[in-house]
Amino acid sequence: MGSRRKSRELLLQMLFQCDMGKQSAEHVGKSFWAERDDMDDEVRGYAEDLFRVAADRAEEIDRLLEKHAMNWRMERMAAVDRNVLRAAVAEFFGKPQVPKVVIINEAIEIARRFSTPESVNFINGVLDSVARDLDEKGP
Repeated sequence: MGSRRKSRELLLQMLFQCDMGKQSAEHVGKSFWAERDDMDDEVRGYAEDLFRVAADRAEEIDRLLEKHAMNWRMERMAAVDRNVLRAAVAEFFGKPQVPKVVIINEAIEIARRFSTPESVNFINGVLDSVARDLDEKGP
């Protein structure tokens, strides 16, 4: 597994911990790494960068996702799916040099591993719509 994939999976876990554990981003940012002291600096750094973006822009990310997830409120989405989507949009915002198609493909692969087969099409459709919207608006 590549270092960015590992970072993205760790980001998903951090977002899931915030979401399901009702914990603050600050608390998760500190406690999450306590048991992962052997983590590669590059992997940890990429995950932390994206987590900061996800936390700082959480409301904006959720609004954007609800806009593009037709008839789906965030609280009705499966928790894993919701956080895979949040992670990908945070990467759209925080790492604009990474092609959106790469981010979408990574999100799909992570969903295949952690979610249900039905989730893959949902995640792909929502992220594709978000990516097109962001591209139309420009930087």
